[in-house]
Amino acid sequence: MNSKPRSPRRKIRTGFALGLSIALLSLLCCTGGTAAFFLTSLGTTRQSPTAADMSCEEDHQVKLSGTIPRLGRYGQTQMRNAAVIIKVGQDMKVPPRGWVIAVATAMQESALRNLSNSTVAGSRGIPNEGVGSDHDSLGLFQQRAGWGSVTQRMSPDYAARKFYEKLVKIDGWERMPLTRAAQKVQISAYPDAYAKHEDVASQIVNALAGGAARTVQIAEQAVCDRAAARTIAASGWTAPIDGGVGSGFRTASRPRHNGVDIGARKRTEIHAAATGRVLVARCDPDHSGNRSCDVDGFPGKGGCGWFVDILHAGGFVTRYCHMIEKPRVAPGQLVKAGEVIGLVGSSGNSSGPHLHFEVHIDSNRSFSGGINPVPFMRQRGAPLNGSA
Repeated sequence: MNSKPRSPRRKIRTGFALGLSIALLSLLCCTGGTAAFFLTSLGTTRQSPTAADMSCEEDHQVKLSGTIPRLGRYGQTQMRNAAVIIKVGQDMKVPPRGWVIAVATAMQESALRNLSNSTVAGSRGIPNEGVGSDHDSLGLFQQRAGWGSVTQRMSPDYAARKFYEKLVKIDGWERMPLTRAAQKVQISAYPDAYAKHEDVASQIVNALAGGAARTVQIAEQAVCDRAAARTIAASGWTAPIDGGVGSGFRTASRPRHNGVDIGARKRTEIHAAATGRVLVARCDPDHSGNRSCDVDGFPGKGGCGWFVDILHAGGFVTRYCHMIEKPRVAPGQLVKAGEVIGLVGSSGNSSGPHLHFEVHIDSNRSFSGGINPVPFMRQRGAPLNGSA
């Protein structure tokens, strides 16, 4: 293999929140009224959920014949290339998490197009779907000469197989952040470029392989919608704690309730819902401006108590409120999906021990950025046990 660092053709302009200049603004969480907070230069790419995002089938076998669905800006040719990548992974018995990593990598390297270069194009008669610009790199994964001959690298089947062969040799790859696993295979000059494609790559895998990105590996079987705590779905997401949803999202009785409440005993471990960068980990002041988070709160007190906000690839932000003590993470820290970030408590605006959990889109931590966490987590194979 050629281990020389190389530049992905679709160079990252903004990255996954690794060099962000962040201005942290104060907020009030459980009663609504959060202050506005926006992150620029994240390079988010989100698509509307497809029907496959909402279902998870027993048979996840991708079909290469017949009509291949489009998804967002990815047309049938690109989606067919994604289907080949997934099919090769299936044939090699690579778990669905590997399919998501491989598809996301090819999205970054070639936008899922089988790219040639100026030397090969027109002189060797090898079919291609465009001309790249990165040295001698070729194909879906922009593999250089050490990966094989020109003809081999221009074969989507061969290119995908070589990617998987290297991926599965990486110790612990299934639990790594996607961008780290991809980087260990690709050895790119832009190691954080792959992260931003994870969510759409999961949607592509779901659309082509019966919701496979919503599965977890249990007894070497892909099982739908069971990701919780340290069990991570192929999408890269997990439910932060086990437990049923009590108070729901923006209900008639609580229209400013910008998340859901999940009941749990005090000191239950809270897990990061996905890999991300910690934005905030502190005590939220109550309505009187006091920072009294080391005692149980009460209804009407105001504030999240001890809480954490995490920024994830795709511009998603998750929030975890009412911890019993200072969080176990710090601002700027990179946390993995499933990592323990704190313990359930009842600090702040709380009537009893529970986790208040929020999801925000477009890197917007304000009330307007909040979405219902229940369907969001279900679409990622990490359902919150209950309904709202």
